[in-house]
Amino acid sequence: MGNKNQKGLYRGLTNYGDSGFSRYLRRSFASSMGYSREELDRPIIGIADSGSGFNSCHRHFPELIEAVTRGVLSAGALPIVFPTISLSEPFIYPTTMMFRNLMSMDVEEMIRAQPMDAVVLVGGCDKTVPAQLMGAISAERPAIHLVAGPMLTGNYQGERLGACTDCRRHWSDYRGGIHTAKAIEEIEGRLVTTAGTCAVMGTASTMACILEALGMLVPGSSSIPAVHSDRLRAAEVTGRLAVQLALSGLTPKSIINENSLHNALCVLLAIGGSTNALIHLNAIAGRLGYQIDANYLNELAQKTPVLVNLKPSGTEYMEDFHAAGGLPAVLRKIRGLLYEDCLTVTGRTLGEEIDASPDYSNPKVIKDLDNPIHKTGGLATLFGSLAPNGALIKYSAAAPELLEHTGKAVVFDSLEDMANRIDSPELDVSPEDVLVLRNAGPKAAGMPESGYIPIPEKLARKGVRDMVRISDARMSGTAYGTVVLHVSPEASVGGPLALVQDGDLIKLSVSEYRIDLLVDEKELAQRKENIKAKLPRDTSKRGYTWLYEQYVMQAEAGCDFEFLTQNRTANCEGNKFT
Repeated sequence: MGNKNQKGLYRGLTNYGDSGFSRYLRRSFASSMGYSREELDRPIIGIADSGSGFNSCHRHFPELIEAVTRGVLSAGALPIVFPTISLSEPFIYPTTMMFRNLMSMDVEEMIRAQPMDAVVLVGGCDKTVPAQLMGAISAERPAIHLVAGPMLTGNYQGERLGACTDCRRHWSDYRGGIHTAKAIEEIEGRLVTTAGTCAVMGTASTMACILEALGMLVPGSSSIPAVHSDRLRAAEVTGRLAVQLALSGLTPKSIINENSLHNALCVLLAIGGSTNALIHLNAIAGRLGYQIDANYLNELAQKTPVLVNLKPSGTEYMEDFHAAGGLPAVLRKIRGLLYEDCLTVTGRTLGEEIDASPDYSNPKVIKDLDNPIHKTGGLATLFGSLAPNGALIKYSAAAPELLEHTGKAVVFDSLEDMANRIDSPELDVSPEDVLVLRNAGPKAAGMPESGYIPIPEKLARKGVRDMVRISDARMSGTAYGTVVLHVSPEASVGGPLALVQDGDLIKLSVSEYRIDLLVDEKELAQRKENIKAKLPRDTSKRGYTWLYEQYVMQAEAGCDFEFLTQNRTANCEGNKFT
């Protein structure tokens, strides 16, 4: 008897050359865990647990998973929890981005290799969520997400604190001499006070909202605080919906398509979301056979205002966003831009879910279309001689006066070079200069969140809090400033960023979607000839590090591995995707 059409316990039988023996042996070992034969005959719902002692955002997962289990049991299926890789930004070296693809492979293979009819993906910290969705898409098994939810804010001398936008602001004040060492230590102890992801519209909350827009999350659940009882109720509903998905056979590939990706981009712009989300959306699209057209993002940004007044683009926090109506309120306001016929994990369409949501929003936090935070979306893709394949800026979190700027380059050749020289009194730098970091892209360094280049100490102490900064790295979704990121191709593969020298003029024009190196083409050609040949690859690298460096793609392709993507042959109406 073959395994192809088997369900539940008998899905994907271990191959001993005798399927009858495989079934017999599997039942025997399952029985050793105390399951009755009646339970083993039910549909099986896998629960992918990304909790870890190294992941503070996920420390409430045991309680969440218990609630999921309750939902699965109440719907008549058997829940089985299994572990996956866990990624927590502050605890992973050199960066969680390097291990996102590894986690996606882990999730994909464990879903496929183990007997489950559907899977609940329990995650939160920002690279975890896209990794889980990428893996689930490729596994082609019914799936639903449950996110950690944001933490609550802390307090310091009457001021609300939310990781990690306020982390950065207070650290800048410390570097600028405003805070004492004692004050920054006290702030440090009050920034992160509960379980959950960052309290602002960072990458974790952005990806949670995107999941809801894609239809992969219980409607209205993306912003429920981690420690709120509603989070547990959402977990229970998630478990019940997972059983429905198992019975219907509805997979992520049946839910996510070019129209739902369009909806996700609209939401990303309307919430003033993280720059990281575009990399993740490109990777998700790539698993479906698409690549997002960067020009299409710019077109959408022209008609999609930023409506959400949350840090780092505004003043409020995720708990305020949830109380103000959450993502359903945003979707209701921008529904004219959305494809409402897209399916969701509930089996209903996005439009039906919008109609079913409460018609309420707090205008202090979620603005009306005629009174937005920004009239156009908060992100822009830039092209030009410095970024032939594109770069990204979150202009909703930038200093407006720097969005049209020409300045002299101050170049750092690597992360180590920047760390060694950024605070040197001898550094030749002025507030009008452009800070440039290179060799921090996907292949060179795993693309860490170092694009938020610190303001040099001697300028910070004079009150400078923003400058134009350019790199082939990323930055945290919680960061702010006039920061041009994801410059592609990266310097280490021969991108123009490798040719920049101290003193070169660089022109940024967000209105023209341009980032240009103002150096004569003949001079650049000469520099290219004079660049020293790259040293041979470090052959001491092995395992996943070697695999990553060999196969990771550039930012515009989502930094995924090409061998994990679908053939990019699909075309969508209006050239939204290629």
